[in-house]
Amino acid sequence: MRFPSPPALLAAIAVLALTSCGTGSGTESSGGSVTLTIAANSIPGGKNSESANWIKQWVIPEFEKTHQNVKVLFQPSGVDDEQYKTKIALDLKSKAGADVIDLDGIWVGEFAQAGYIKPLTEVGGAAVEQWEGWSQIPQAVQGLGIFDGKKYGLPQGTDGRVLFYNKTLFAKAGLPETWEPASWQDIIDAGTKLKAAGVPTPIQINAGTAMGEATTMQGALPLLAGAGSEIYAAGKWTGASQALKDTLGLYQQIYGGSGLGDPKLQQEAKGRDKSFAQFAAGKIGIIAEGDYFWRSVIEPTAGVAPMKDRDQAVGYAKIPAKEPGGGIRGQDHVSMSGGAVRVLNPFSKNTKLAWELLSFMHSAAATKAELAGQARISARSDVNDEVLTGDPMLKYIADEVLPITAYRPGLAVYPQVSTALQEATAAIVSGKSADEAAAAYQTKLEGLVGGAANVGG
Repeated sequence: MRFPSPPALLAAIAVLALTSCGTGSGTESSGGSVTLTIAANSIPGGKNSESANWIKQWVIPEFEKTHQNVKVLFQPSGVDDEQYKTKIALDLKSKAGADVIDLDGIWVGEFAQAGYIKPLTEVGGAAVEQWEGWSQIPQAVQGLGIFDGKKYGLPQGTDGRVLFYNKTLFAKAGLPETWEPASWQDIIDAGTKLKAAGVPTPIQINAGTAMGEATTMQGALPLLAGAGSEIYAAGKWTGASQALKDTLGLYQQIYGGSGLGDPKLQQEAKGRDKSFAQFAAGKIGIIAEGDYFWRSVIEPTAGVAPMKDRDQAVGYAKIPAKEPGGGIRGQDHVSMSGGAVRVLNPFSKNTKLAWELLSFMHSAAATKAELAGQARISARSDVNDEVLTGDPMLKYIADEVLPITAYRPGLAVYPQVSTALQEATAAIVSGKSADEAAAAYQTKLEGLVGGAANVGG
């Protein structure tokens, strides 16, 4: 099922009062040399400064060393993401812009449907499929740049979602130090024991609209995947299916009066921040979050809610499917990931050379240079094996979670669908049943995506 060109994106372009500021894609200079350009929403000294510096100080000089007749230029931006998105869309609509372009993975389907980007093999030729890097990027991670089964972009860094748990509270509740839940019932059982041991909030799975996309990515979508479904698949959006009802049913078990979760926390404007602080203070037993939580929230020295004993007191486990084998692709465990991609401009005058630049930017050497000694998860398994040895948690994400992960659909209407899904979880927190919340979601979804014909049951 194909949808019409994304109205939000096209409307933004129609009213945008500026002209393309690209240098022209892959133009030949008078001296016979070729100029290639890279566009990214990063700028030295500003937004995503580290990435900008890597492009200017490493990518460009290293690529030019091996391509004597090529001059590479960088088009930096340091603007709001939506402003950058609209500028890139305008460039591509005008058949102009940079040869290699950074995009948020959530935009890939929207740009593909509008005809602004094309599959890599159509642009870069046979060399694309022969690239050595594909064997180093797990199939699930490649999904960040895939739309309708075709590869449109190369994934940059990514992340993964897991269940974090407090080992001290687990010991108090008689739960194992190494916890490996195999089903949703295992989560509920652990929560019940934590409650009996006096833990104030046994389970925290983000819900409601106050937490925004964190509700969708940390809670609803991983659980939906665990129930065997994705929010969008085979050209249809998932409506009030059994998988959705099962997902909302788990929310109901946690927030429907059992005392396993804190309904008020889900409704507060700073509820997610409070959940961070409460976990760090030993008041939450289990929390569903991404590796950002480990790296930046409870990081012992510079975290938002630092835990000095993080490495000893915090455990982590994969999110189980509802039942073993019941997740998407028949998986026992599931996750969700986000991230950015780089794409080729289909209107480049030097598409094969542009592919050489793009693939070079995603080589092992370039990826390590971009990390600059930091322990962060890249899309490449060989790089992760090398740079994550000092952080067992991030290595766990790379080795165990990325191969089973999934991504949001890169379609223009997705943010509205996500909000509707958040509203469904909010209804549960407010006392509605799973069936009632699912039925209301179905009605909203049909209105968003063009009717029941675009919704699967």
